Amino acid sequence: MNVVEHDQITDNVAQVRERIARAARRVGRLPDAITLIAVTKTISPEGVQAAHKAGVRDFGENYVQEAAEKRRDPLLGWPDARWHFIGHLQSNKARDVVGRYAVIQSVDSVTLAQALSKRAQIAGVGDVDILLEVKLDPSDAKFGLAPEEIPAMIARIAPIQGVAIRGLMGMPPFAADPEESRPYFRRMQTLFTEMPDHMQGILSMGMTADFEIAVEEGATHVRVGTAIFGKRR
Repeated sequence: MNVVEHDQITDNVAQVRERIARAARRVGRLPDAITLIAVTKTISPEGVQAAHKAGVRDFGENYVQEAAEKRRDPLLGWPDARWHFIGHLQSNKARDVVGRYAVIQSVDSVTLAQALSKRAQIAGVGDVDILLEVKLDPSDAKFGLAPEEIPAMIARIAPIQGVAIRGLMGMPPFAADPEESRPYFRRMQTLFTEMPDHMQGILSMGMTADFEIAVEEGATHVRVGTAIFGKRR
């Protein structure tokens, strides 16, 4: 990575943080209450290192194998980084994430929660912090839980030893106008506040296109990639 690219990432991080701060202040929130997660899928270790030098401490990865290879790079051996797994996770990959990520944001089944629990107990790492993934677009065939499934899923997963539900993660349908995401974020906020108090830790929503709307609607964590690193090659 050349100096220009490094400096651009530094500038981008500063701009994203300022946009988060402005959005927070518009609704009477403290900017420090929102955590910026830099989404680093397909980004080189040098690019991730540039974001870390710019002050980012939370990073999100989507793919188990890519992340495992990347995180073996000596450039990324910081003790103060928090890694979040944000992509779809198959139960047979639980062993590859337990103990390596601070939060697993994409839990959408009892089977996956049980697999994470088993691996946590084998590894002796304590509870794995998880988020329940909400599918906000009913027409989307991708992964996640329908909003109406959340209470029942909490009841089924909460008793499982080795995992701890810390909140919710979701992504609204793509829209050209970020304002179209607002009702979906409001739905997420409602679901979040209906959870038991000790589970209301993380509300992860909002990406490059709509993170300011998400902040206005209560996001505690936003997942931003393109606005920091530019378009992925």
